[in-house]
Amino acid sequence: MSVVDAWMQHPTQRFLRHDMFEPLWRWTGQVPPDEEVPVSRTMELMDEAGVERGLISAWHDATGPLISNDEVASFVRAAPDRLVGVASVDLRDPVAAVRELRRAVSELGFRALRIIPWLWGLPPNHRLYYPLYAECVELGIPFLTQVGHTGPMRTSETGRPIPYLDDVALEFPDLTIVGGHIGYPWTQEMIALATKYPNVHIDTSAYTVRRYPPELVHYMRGHGRTKVLFGTNYPMITPQKALQGLAELKLDDEATGLFLAGNATRVFALSGGRAA
Repeated sequence: MSVVDAWMQHPTQRFLRHDMFEPLWRWTGQVPPDEEVPVSRTMELMDEAGVERGLISAWHDATGPLISNDEVASFVRAAPDRLVGVASVDLRDPVAAVRELRRAVSELGFRALRIIPWLWGLPPNHRLYYPLYAECVELGIPFLTQVGHTGPMRTSETGRPIPYLDDVALEFPDLTIVGGHIGYPWTQEMIALATKYPNVHIDTSAYTVRRYPPELVHYMRGHGRTKVLFGTNYPMITPQKALQGLAELKLDDEATGLFLAGNATRVFALSGGRAA
């Protein structure tokens, strides 16, 4: 069955060795590699799990790009049939941020924007985000953001779905939103938003299948089957590890297909056209 990973990164050394990720490496017992990871290695790990396409994102915080948009574009060029670019921008300069997003989509062919609120200490209903939301609507691309608590030693408050993402979905009804990382411990809030708003979705990145909250699995089996996308948060979790135990979810064939690929294909317009 086809698989699309909605939330991953092809890492740089700047990304892997940033101090904020030290707790994640400690918790997982992993050690970041000493050299740059070749795109071929990411392809190998995707192949092991049968992942056909991966949405790889740039990373930008107040110190600058940890993975730049141009670096992401070079990774995509190395595997154009497998990788899809996701932009990130400097939230502090709205005019420059909008121009960079426009360049990433129109010139680099990126399919989404991702802003991670805890990197900036600003929730997604802050005024600095709003020019970017309007541009996402005009460009016809989704907005990706992190919901739930943070692994790094940063505030988790910015990841609360209600009221922050609720405000955004209410004020931008034409904006497609994907909340990554399930929203735990506010998973029920994230499910409520995905149920309330037609354009709000959830992705499962940063969680292995066996750690999905029961309320999310129940949602995926029923009326939420068109709202949940598979994601890994690679390189923190490999695709194969993320998918172990998939059969234990007891999803029917339709729900499984939508979760693994169908929903992401529609949301990111992977078959061409504008995002749904």
